[in-house]
Amino acid sequence: MTLVAGSHTDHGATFGDRGGRSVVEEYGRPDRAVRAVRNAVGVIEMGYGVVVVTGSDRRAVVDDAVTNDVPHEDGGGCYALALDSEGAIETELFVYDAGRRLLLFTPPGRDSALTERLGGDSRDADVRDATTEFGVFGVHGPMATEKIASVLHKAGAPTGAYSFVRGSMGDAGVSVVAGDAPGGEESYEVICAADDAAEVWTTLLSRGNGAAPFGYQTYETLTLESGTPLFESEIRGERPGTLGLTDVAGVAGGAEAPTYRLVGLDLGADAEDSLPPAGTPVVGDDGVVGELTRARRSPSLSTAIAFARVERGETVRSVRTAAGEMPATRTELPFVEGSDRSRRLPSY
Repeated sequence: MTLVAGSHTDHGATFGDRGGRSVVEEYGRPDRAVRAVRNAVGVIEMGYGVVVVTGSDRRAVVDDAVTNDVPHEDGGGCYALALDSEGAIETELFVYDAGRRLLLFTPPGRDSALTERLGGDSRDADVRDATTEFGVFGVHGPMATEKIASVLHKAGAPTGAYSFVRGSMGDAGVSVVAGDAPGGEESYEVICAADDAAEVWTTLLSRGNGAAPFGYQTYETLTLESGTPLFESEIRGERPGTLGLTDVAGVAGGAEAPTYRLVGLDLGADAEDSLPPAGTPVVGDDGVVGELTRARRSPSLSTAIAFARVERGETVRSVRTAAGEMPATRTELPFVEGSDRSRRLPSY
């Protein structure tokens, strides 16, 4: 369940389920929500799973389980992937060094699997699922830094993606992480104790510089416009090279060139009212060359856009829907240039 459901309801929220977590899907007027983030600043309650690792071998245990180098200084962080024995992605995660403990943030519903995986190590590391102990709120937009500065006390806004500082908002202690711009805008994440979530949420919405609330449907649109792959739609079960995430995730070099690549498609304004679902075949010169992973209406561009998993080197002509062929044009990522560029933009 969300930690501030009453406030969400007061703002007209509709709710959904992501990995067993209740999250806000929308507050209505999705076009307006996207524009609020693009033009100023918006706030979202994130449904992360949280795993806490302590013990003298905590860094070594996590380091051996994920692709990137685990930070070794309090206040440092990184983006990483956990791979299975075949090299496919089991989960993505963010790793933060909080002094005597590591905090690992996963997509909704992936905390239990990560806890089980890390807990099987015999070294000195205590691993526990702490999802219910934390609240996390994302702050996104070209005025995100000003928003944070207006309400964060005892610290300045952090600089450098994945780094964080400790301070307070109202009477609540918080850690503020510099985000990696998943929506193509300046971004931060505010972490607090679950008991302080209502205080922090109120502060972010209505104290200092104002901010607009937005939900996961808007988040999916913003991240697609900015070219950021998401776990459930693009990442899960894929190889890092296919997604162009090898650099940001610290994947060891020497891997073979991927057979497929993640590309952006413009489906045209006519597709806005009948978006093709994930799995829709993508057609090139000689037949099917891939499939859609996510399609959304882009309020920023007034057209329908999509991510597609396409064979490397193939052209794209259309997508094959139940109603017939729909023209599709391959487009350079990101679709929309904002105040920042996503660190997870596919790179090949």
